[in-house]
Amino acid sequence: MNDTILTTYSLSIGYKTSRKNVRCVASDISVSLQAGELVCLLGPNGAGKSTLLRSLAGMQPPIAGEVRLLGDDVYKLAPQELAKRLSLVLTEKVDVGMLSAYTLVSLGRHPYTDWWGNLTPQDEAIVHWAIKSVGAVHLAPRQVSELSDGERQKIMIARALAQLPIVMLLDEPTAFLDLPRRVEIMQLLRQLARETNQAILLSTHDLDLALRLADKVWLLTTNGILHVGAPEDLVLSGAFADTFKSEGVEFDATSGEFHLHTSHKGEINLIGGEGIAVMWTLRALQRVGFRVKQGENSSVMGDVTPTQISIEIISNSEQVLWRITNSKTVYTHHSLYKLIKFLNYL
Repeated sequence: MNDTILTTYSLSIGYKTSRKNVRCVASDISVSLQAGELVCLLGPNGAGKSTLLRSLAGMQPPIAGEVRLLGDDVYKLAPQELAKRLSLVLTEKVDVGMLSAYTLVSLGRHPYTDWWGNLTPQDEAIVHWAIKSVGAVHLAPRQVSELSDGERQKIMIARALAQLPIVMLLDEPTAFLDLPRRVEIMQLLRQLARETNQAILLSTHDLDLALRLADKVWLLTTNGILHVGAPEDLVLSGAFADTFKSEGVEFDATSGEFHLHTSHKGEINLIGGEGIAVMWTLRALQRVGFRVKQGENSSVMGDVTPTQISIEIISNSEQVLWRITNSKTVYTHHSLYKLIKFLNYL
């Protein structure tokens, strides 16, 4: 069974810099979106993620190539027909005046209503379903202007959902949200892809969340190359590390985490401890630029060279201590903050 919904053929995207000049952002893009999948579009700022989304949505004509939605050319579909197949959620906040959340979601039924915009009982049922699907029933009677950024984003997704599209495109839907709301929205979109069998494509800078939740990643580089695959495939190929290396962060393929570039301050031998005390000590030391070698127990202390710094974690049910040995001199600290301050002065 072919579950391909949207396909591009040798697509080249870009924009006009003047009447005669066109800047090509990326070329020869041949990709597809599958039903029921959440795809994350990643890449550095300026790589062309928004340009690609607008091109897929039929808002911006391509330089070359085609975008086909269920076999039809996106750029030749009538606006009303396109709106029945594809919905779009943009980053920019739209001023909707005094509209209630329910009324805003009901606008998603516009492609299906008569000239007067009257909603049928079926339309009303779909609006209620869309609001319930995003967990926003309690928000329906409130004015959109009164909603928080996270609540407003749920309503915008519900409006897009009310169109009953087969493809939903979202441009940085978590851009203005705090971490808990970002996680909530990403999990919601993954759930909707499964439940509605839509293809959902979103651009995001939440690299860690994309690695954890996306079925597929489109990774657009600054030189116009689009890498496509499961998140794990792009990690193993080195595409993640190569793409973001010049952006001030380093990707650790072992841990699956991104780290800021920091100057190397030296090596530390970390001994003892267990559980979260070790994990957060390790993170604190790496954050300020130390490379950490983990020893097995305090007996290793005798093997430490005179110039090497050794830190032993001593923990019990009441407290955690950090004992530092540096050139046979021993110091003890009661917090990671004081430990780091001390190391900075060595």
